[in-house]
Amino acid sequence: MDLGIKGKWALVCGASKGLGLGCAQALVAEGVNVVLVARGARDLEAAVADLRAASPGVAVLGVAADITTPEGRAAALSVANGPGTAFDIVVNNAGGPPPGDFRAWDREVWIKALDANMLTPIELIKATVDGMAQRGFGRIVNITSGAVKAPMEVLGLSNGARSGLTGFVAGVARSPVAAQGVTINNLLPGAFETDRLKTTLAGLAQKSGQSAEAIAENRRKGIPARRFGNPQEFGAVCAFLCSVQAGYITGQNVLADGGAYPGTF
Repeated sequence: MDLGIKGKWALVCGASKGLGLGCAQALVAEGVNVVLVARGARDLEAAVADLRAASPGVAVLGVAADITTPEGRAAALSVANGPGTAFDIVVNNAGGPPPGDFRAWDREVWIKALDANMLTPIELIKATVDGMAQRGFGRIVNITSGAVKAPMEVLGLSNGARSGLTGFVAGVARSPVAAQGVTINNLLPGAFETDRLKTTLAGLAQKSGQSAEAIAENRRKGIPARRFGNPQEFGAVCAFLCSVQAGYITGQNVLADGGAYPGTF
């Protein structure tokens, strides 16, 4: 299927590895010019080189910056085809805050989580959505978490910050930009083979006294698909949400979790 987005410009955050890289790979494969943003310069350079080699006719640029800071956002938004308003697609993604016990989190820890997983996506939406609306096409995908629908106790920081973003998106996605060709959706990953999953499993293991592998095996058994996902299949879902075919999907929370969430809604 031709997704109809060849030649568009995309900003993909947290794109040097994991789910962000999976999204960048899928978009580049569709002929989308992509600006990758990540803090780690070495991993970012490697990701950019691999993507350029795989799709030599597509522009792939890298910005080593912290997207959660005003300076990092300014650097990312100034790279593509002119100012930040030239982006047709934005994939918001930032590493989740660490797991732990809420009793140990002070205000500073909470503010850091909110900055990364709620306020930064909102700032990037604010910087790009009106330009998208003026041009009559825009796709914004926020990578949040399956924990928004099924919270995990040790992920309280993520539960809170990402749920706040979800509430914000529910309103702005249904604002007048929806009639101007702009969709805004949240993509909720379950358990995927990423560094984030390893960190979460290690936190659960420490709390329970079990080994990380035992925790992982129990987690797999709780997923109807009986496995963890891989970043490439996650990226494919993201690319579809960015497609012309997905133009009637907005304000939604799309779960990719192998059937782990047990609810009807």
